[in-house]
Amino acid sequence: MGFVLGFAIFFPMVSAIAGYVIGRINKNVRDYFADVVTGVEFIVFLFLFLGAMGKTESIVTWDIPKVCGMGLNFTLDGFRVLYGGIAAFMWFVATLFSKEYFRHYRNRNRYYLFLLLTLGATEGVFLSADFYTTFLFFEMMSFTSYVWVVHDEKKESLRAAETYLAVAVIGGLVMLMGIFLLYQATGTLMFQELLGRYENYVLTSSSGIPEKRVLAAGICMLFGFGAKAGAFPLHIWLPKAHPVAPAPASALLSGMLTKTGVFGILVLTGYLFAGSLEWGTLLLLLGVCTMVMGAVLALFSVDLKRTLACSSVSQIGFILVGIGMCGILGEDGGIAVRGSLLHMVNHSLIKLVLFLAAGVVYRNVHKLDLNDIRGFGRKKPLLNYIFLMGALGIGGVPLWNGYVSKTLIHEAIIEYTKLLENGVTGILSVSAIKGIEWAFLASGGLTIAYMAKWYVAIFIEKNNDSDVQQQLSSLKGVYMDKGNSIVLAISATLLPVMGILPSQVMGRLADMGQGFLFVTRDVQPVNWFSAMNLKGAAISIGMGIIIYLTVVRLWMISRKEGVRVYVNRWDKRLDLEELVYRPVLAKFLPFIMGILCRMMDSLIDGIVVRLRKTIYKDSKLPCELEEGTVITHTAGSFVNGLERIGNATIWHRHPKKVDYRHKYALIYQEWSEDSTIIGRSLSFGLLLFCAGLILTVVYLLV
Repeated sequence: MGFVLGFAIFFPMVSAIAGYVIGRINKNVRDYFADVVTGVEFIVFLFLFLGAMGKTESIVTWDIPKVCGMGLNFTLDGFRVLYGGIAAFMWFVATLFSKEYFRHYRNRNRYYLFLLLTLGATEGVFLSADFYTTFLFFEMMSFTSYVWVVHDEKKESLRAAETYLAVAVIGGLVMLMGIFLLYQATGTLMFQELLGRYENYVLTSSSGIPEKRVLAAGICMLFGFGAKAGAFPLHIWLPKAHPVAPAPASALLSGMLTKTGVFGILVLTGYLFAGSLEWGTLLLLLGVCTMVMGAVLALFSVDLKRTLACSSVSQIGFILVGIGMCGILGEDGGIAVRGSLLHMVNHSLIKLVLFLAAGVVYRNVHKLDLNDIRGFGRKKPLLNYIFLMGALGIGGVPLWNGYVSKTLIHEAIIEYTKLLENGVTGILSVSAIKGIEWAFLASGGLTIAYMAKWYVAIFIEKNNDSDVQQQLSSLKGVYMDKGNSIVLAISATLLPVMGILPSQVMGRLADMGQGFLFVTRDVQPVNWFSAMNLKGAAISIGMGIIIYLTVVRLWMISRKEGVRVYVNRWDKRLDLEELVYRPVLAKFLPFIMGILCRMMDSLIDGIVVRLRKTIYKDSKLPCELEEGTVITHTAGSFVNGLERIGNATIWHRHPKKVDYRHKYALIYQEWSEDSTIIGRSLSFGLLLFCAGLILTVVYLLV
């Protein structure tokens, strides 16, 4: 089992190098090789998944000692098997889809190299057993996935990749700072050994110093994990990176790489800050901001992949709300734990379907603007089905998988509201929690609205240009090959199957994963289609319909040149990156630091001068010659004196104006250069002579 664990992590990385070499020889073989590698990875995790069914405890641990000083530590349990398997499945599907999608792309060999490297790094994150191992694979994953964003090498891609890398590097450095603080405070980075440390320090320490250090470390690490997860206000890279990255890469960036950040937040919540009401409240508020902001941005967007990226921000907010409720409810948070884990799974699978469907559109039209692709899906029933399954799933419509996880998170909020009403102490008031509940339902309504906007525009409405609409309709039957049709149809069908059989499918997945957050109590069975649960979904759907009919149809559609077009009403000046981050990081901080550096430089110079004039007073420095040597300067000065005497007597009618100090200095410089050239020539000649002598001796000896 230890070998299988190591194989799951390092097999894709080794195969990436082998695939690159193969690609230099034969591109088709390279494509099939990548399919086989990701297929084998999926089969390995399928084997582990079948073995882990019904088990939540650690199956196996494996370590590589002394790597980078502290060694690498890995473990396998129900949650890790589950999410490692989902990652392998998504990579397998995305790799199969890539063959057709990249048919006319450049740099395909580079893409497949980093595709497989990122797979290995991602599995390394999910299977890690300590924060040090997590950090190493986390940073490796950030740098290898950067190549996805910059793949096109266009101006927009380079700028988006710059933003992605900046967020990744800054987040990684802050996370590393938190790891240093945590190790200094606790003496360990192993997840199991950190279990409940914060609460123990709070209960046993009188000074308050240990828990403050641990809390500071946790906040630094939350910054790093939150940056990768796309949590507000570090979400700025998602709306920029997804539109420029290839569709298969976007599916993995949104559906899987963001979950590595969520994984880190889960570890912090379930291990280090287990039972901390303050930590749970912090995550809850962070999740609400992320959930609402992402949904609003998605509603305004008129770029398909940007909409899906902003939607990912919102769905990460839903997950963070669930994790926050886990922290607040503590031992009673079984429903919240299951809802958070299942929404992670659902979001990954839904975004795989939606981004690959967007890839089908882009591969045929090479555009993503809503007005340009309007009417593309008419008379394309298979693509209609695929996109509709994803839209209904992410909207939380009953009988689809998103409804199951959102219902659990919503029930956790209601349960906490009841506890507060019964006198349980909490940081937030009852009215605040009810406000969060309505923000939760409203975000679900916004999700319905922006997905309805795209579905209606692509599959029901006609393009404003009749010629363009005719061209789009002519693609019927040839817009997607059979292999991708089968893969996408199967992936899309999983979504309603999981929703129709919530207890049989989703329940078992939750049983496998909940042990990761130490849920030991039996969770009360959920009546999925009870009136109360359906009421929450109905409120969100109703709000979504109202928002669509009023905001989208009446405000976001404008008449231009006699036709109705979708417009982006979001003010570009509200771009958080351009409004805050770039001015602060590229202008304000360099300006302030420049002033501080100049002040410090002047201060040090002043101190040195003051010391030399007082304590370390010394003799005056001799005057340095601008050119020549002391001899040329002395001889030139003497001859200049003779010249002045001659000009006053003998040559007073035709005085001479020659500076012999400069003349002798030039003569000396020329002589010095000639000597250097001659010396180098002699050295070169001697080297050649020695080489010839050695060859002669070798010849004589042989």
